[in-house]
Amino acid sequence: MLKKQNELIKQLTDKQIVQNLYFTQFLLLFIAIALGFFLFDQIEQFLDLWVIKNYLFVIYGIGLALIVIIVDFIIMKVAPSRLTDDGGINEKIFEKRSIPHIFVLTALIAISEEILFRGVLQTHFGIWTASLIFAILHFRYLSKWLLFTMVVTISFLLGIVYEMTETLYTTIIAHFLIDLVFAIQIRLQFIKRGERNK
Repeated sequence: MLKKQNELIKQLTDKQIVQNLYFTQFLLLFIAIALGFFLFDQIEQFLDLWVIKNYLFVIYGIGLALIVIIVDFIIMKVAPSRLTDDGGINEKIFEKRSIPHIFVLTALIAISEEILFRGVLQTHFGIWTASLIFAILHFRYLSKWLLFTMVVTISFLLGIVYEMTETLYTTIIAHFLIDLVFAIQIRLQFIKRGERNK
């Protein structure tokens, strides 16, 4: 089943994948709002997740992003490509997007996923449940043990800093920066290949 899903994704154009990405992220936002409506007793409980108690959340968010980015770069350099290849899905999403569009996409991904997984699921069901569901959502990594382990670890780390700072801003910053850096890297590599082939 997973193989068929990956083959279906490969048949989609980059435009179709981006359209699906937008649909998925807005769907996650809708699910977060719907679940939050039933799980939070009062709207104030959800708004409390956005309260800034101190500005350490900036340090935690940026710090976690830097650690993940550095470790990820090292893994990509030393691990065999067969273990880190996601089937070219991220390339299809980002390689032809402009930098401003990448900024919008990665911001939307970070906001929608963190509201659902940290703001709603982790708040009510705990870090393990939220991290597991987060990993399962990224189903394309299930057949790649290294990528799947990395996704689960990153999700768990996001959950830890969320509990430490008690604000969604921390995880949104970290998630956004991680995705932004790797998306821009994909875009720049695509431009470089194009110049090389001229």
